[in-house]
Amino acid sequence: MAAALLRRDLAARRIDAHVSSAGLLTEDRPPSDEVIELMDKAGLDVRAERSRLLTDSIVASSDLVLAMAREHVRAAVLLDPPSFGCTFTLKELVRRGQQAGPRRRDEPFDAWLERVGEDRQLSDSLGSSDLDDIVDPIGRRFSVFKKVEVEIDELTAALVSLAWPKG
Repeated sequence: MAAALLRRDLAARRIDAHVSSAGLLTEDRPPSDEVIELMDKAGLDVRAERSRLLTDSIVASSDLVLAMAREHVRAAVLLDPPSFGCTFTLKELVRRGQQAGPRRRDEPFDAWLERVGEDRQLSDSLGSSDLDDIVDPIGRRFSVFKKVEVEIDELTAALVSLAWPKG
C-alpha cells in the first residue's frame, strides 16, 4: 500500500524515482483483498504486486528505506548497518522532516536526510511506538485497513512535499 501511494505521489510531481517494497515475513504473496480494494478506490492497480523478503542487497542499494514500524528499521539496519542514516519509519521521517524543514532547492537528498536525522540514535528505534509505528492491519477488520490507508496516504503526501518541495 505504501509503495503504491508513494509512487503515485512522486509521479504526480514528476519525480523520477524507483520505489519498491520488501518485508520481513512473506515472499511471492499477492496483496490482501482489502489492500486491492482500497488501492482500486484510489485508482491504483496493485494486483500484480508480490511480496518479497528484505535483503542486505536491497537495503544497501537504496537511497532511502522507509519502514512502517521500528522493528522494520532495526531489521534493515541489522542487514546493512551503514544504512541507518537513510532508514526511517515513514512517520519518523515526516515528523523529523517537519521539524528540520523541507529540503532546500540546492540541497542533495542525502544531505537533507542527514539534516533530518541529526542527533538520531539507533536506540531511538528500540521497542515500538505510536509516534513512529503504523499499525499492521493484516488480520484485522476492513475499517483498520482503511484507517491505515488514510494515514499512509497523508504521510506519503507530506514526505513528497518535504523532500521535493515545489519551487
